[in-house]
Amino acid sequence: MIPVPANTRVWPAAGVTDMRRGFTTLAAQADQMLKQDPFTGHLFVFRGRRGDLIKIIWWNGQGGCLFSTRLGKGRFVWPSAKEGKLRHQLAGQRHL
Repeated sequence: MIPVPANTRVWPAAGVTDMRRGFTTLAAQADQMLKQDPFTGHLFVFRGRRGDLIKIIWWNGQGGCLFSTRLGKGRFVWPSAKEGKLRHQLAGQRHL
């Protein structure tokens, strides 16, 4: 289990992302597209074109973490937004 603080926000990047990108380019995308600092400790989630792969970047205070997961069947349900960002909080947290 990875200990993510309770006040961590989740920022899904609406639309599709080139899944060949690593932590550095995804962090730059979070900064430019989402207008959020990727080194704040929040989770930034990106989805691939086919919808079966997501990547998550997270700065844990010591270094950058890049997580990915691919579905064997089906696709991730993904938001579409004109501005490219939505904010979510981890389960059990209220939106402010």
